[in-house]
Amino acid sequence: MRKVSLQSLVSFIDSIDAPQEIKDVRDEIVAELSKGAEKAEANRALYAEAHDVVMEALANVGKPVTIGELYEEIADALPDGFSKGKVQYALTRLWADEVVKTEGKVNTYSRKA
Repeated sequence: MRKVSLQSLVSFIDSIDAPQEIKDVRDEIVAELSKGAEKAEANRALYAEAHDVVMEALANVGKPVTIGELYEEIADALPDGFSKGKVQYALTRLWADEVVKTEGKVNTYSRKA
């Protein structure tokens, strides 16, 4: 079942005078829906903290670089737990509109002007 369907079900149960058994099921659904919320929020904060470090490094390098080269340059300045894979994910998914990807045997990245 999709998350939005479960959220709709919770809203429906909240809107009626349901028996306790149904309220217990509702509580289980809410617990399941919020299971990954704390981890997701921590990841959002981690990416937000790393954003300026990565973008500043791309601007300062002045030439397109591979993710490996970029990571090597900034590894010490990144927050704890921010791996090379997270840099790659951020550049290719989260911040793709802020970088220029040059495709090749090994893709390179630079900051948009």
